[in-house]
This record gives sequence, structure tokens and C-alpha cells, in this order.
Amino acid sequence: MLANTQMFGLDLAFPDVCLTPPTIPIPYPNIAMGMMAIPICFNILKCFAPAHNMMTFTPISLGDIPGVIGGVVSHTVMSLKRDLTGAFTVLLRGLPATRWGSITLQNTFNMVGIRAVPSQPKVFVLAA
Repeated sequence: MLANTQMFGLDLAFPDVCLTPPTIPIPYPNIAMGMMAIPICFNILKCFAPAHNMMTFTPISLGDIPGVIGGVVSHTVMSLKRDLTGAFTVLLRGLPATRWGSITLQNTFNMVGIRAVPSQPKVFVLAA
């Protein structure tokens, strides 16, 4: 799978069920962009962009904006995205590297998603 970097990439979670006025739970797509993430590995570059490991997080995820009362589980809107899986045999600054297809937790812990669009086209992480 292709390695995740700061260059691009898109994480998608559906359905992110949020409470919409008048308190009706409605499913929304939840999207987090890799370029909005806060990387930890500033000195490890892949295709001229900092690499992402499991400590990298995205402070904002988009798509559930109309659900202003918050997620059914997390009670947050446009919140944190982090990775749950990575390449556990490829370590970047002591933590597993993330890659295209990694499982994510989006809108704090409201929905499980996946890295749907790769960050870059050249560097593969072929690990167990």
C-alpha cells in the first residue's frame, strides 16, 4: 500500500450519524484531508512531504457540519481524526507508519473510516 504523507490523501467515514435540529439523527459522510494533519515526522520526507505515523492526527474532519448538536456517540462536530492501524513492522520515529487503506477513527470516536485516496503515487509500504 502507498505510504501516507502530508502531500494529500483523503479519509472517508460513512455514515457519521449526527443529531440535526430538531434532534433527528441523520447520517452524513465524514471526510478528513491528509494535508490538514499535524505530522510528527518532520524530517522523514516521502515525495517532498512529511511522512505520517500513528501519532499523526487531523484536528478537523468535515462533512457533518449540519449536525450541529453533535455525533450520536461522540457529541462532537468536525472533530479529531486519528489512525487505528498501520504497518507495525515499519517504524517512523518509533511508531508504525500509516498507509493507504489504514483504518481511521473520525469525528473523535463517532465513526470508523478508511484512507480512501492515497497521499502520493511513489512510495509503497509493503509490510505485515
